[in-house]
Amino acid sequence: MAAPRRPEAEHHYPCASCGADLRFAPGQERLVCDYCGHVQEIPQAVSRGGTGLQELPLAAALGADVASFETEEHRTLHCPNCGASIEMDGPEHAVQCPFCATPVVTDTGAKRLLKPQGLVPFAITEAEARAALGRWLGSLWFAPSGFAQYARKGRRMTGIYTPFWTFDAATETRYSGARGDYWYETRSVQVMVDGRAETRTEEVRHTRWTPVSGRVARVFDDVLIYAARSLPPAYVQGLAPWDLAGVTEYRPDYLAGFSAEGYTVELAEGHHLAQAEMIRVIQSDVRRDIGGDEQRIGHLDPSFAAETFKHILLPVWTAAYKYRGRSFRFVVNAQTGKVQGDRPWSVWKIATAVVLAIAVAALIAYLGPQAK
Repeated sequence: MAAPRRPEAEHHYPCASCGADLRFAPGQERLVCDYCGHVQEIPQAVSRGGTGLQELPLAAALGADVASFETEEHRTLHCPNCGASIEMDGPEHAVQCPFCATPVVTDTGAKRLLKPQGLVPFAITEAEARAALGRWLGSLWFAPSGFAQYARKGRRMTGIYTPFWTFDAATETRYSGARGDYWYETRSVQVMVDGRAETRTEEVRHTRWTPVSGRVARVFDDVLIYAARSLPPAYVQGLAPWDLAGVTEYRPDYLAGFSAEGYTVELAEGHHLAQAEMIRVIQSDVRRDIGGDEQRIGHLDPSFAAETFKHILLPVWTAAYKYRGRSFRFVVNAQTGKVQGDRPWSVWKIATAVVLAIAVAALIAYLGPQAK
């Protein structure tokens, strides 16, 4: 029997001094050895707009076999709880999911995926991410007092590159609808004041609707779509915005010492989600073009041209804790330090606050008549 082929995405960077694995140093352009302190510079990466970071033609990717594009083979582990697809290097075959702390033992084997065109390197360290998480936990009202202490006790966070698609398009949209302009009519009304009828005037608003049609155009650049399902949409939205000017050409060096999540949202689905996002923006453009006080959009006929895409990786620090029988997970944007996570509640703190509020209300009710 032939020996299994070693996945192409497996990369190791042995230290020239002691042989231990080097890791990428967040916020720097170098690899460091945690054992002997040896430093190795990463070759100068190509920044956004350089020749190494290319947009790919979307139509060709959707209509052709993925093997016609530059791909990498990855061995992945599948999390049965949150659906994450964790890329693995070397002989490791059982890990804890970095997103939800579920033991992951299902080896899905090697899978060929599109090679990323670029990535945003880690900019903040694990210590800085843990400090940001601590501040976020400390700012939560009615959180269990012991939880923040539990989460701060030196527990490791996992640095992981998460997959995204970016989409570009030149759009032109013809529309039809109606423009609503307000006009006001003054009329007299009878009202009762101290038991007597009085005549007053009031302004009544009406809307005059006029049929309209027109055309709007917009060029979209880097519409960002999360290409996995492990993080809830609210978390993904909460980690934004990302500074995509920081995207550099993909180099495996940047992954040294970190994990990576393989994409599970295929390109066609990502394209569909991107077009839906573009149409939401186009609808806002149409409403501005219609003008008036109100707008009705009857029909949109958008066309998309010059569509391109990229597969990029964005960095997050993750932490998953089990506290008093419950699982909590948190993610930190490793470019900006923004935090998102499960919101723990303290029943005792909430109950105490309710009791205090009732007591204060009762005291005010009692003292009010006494003051008269």
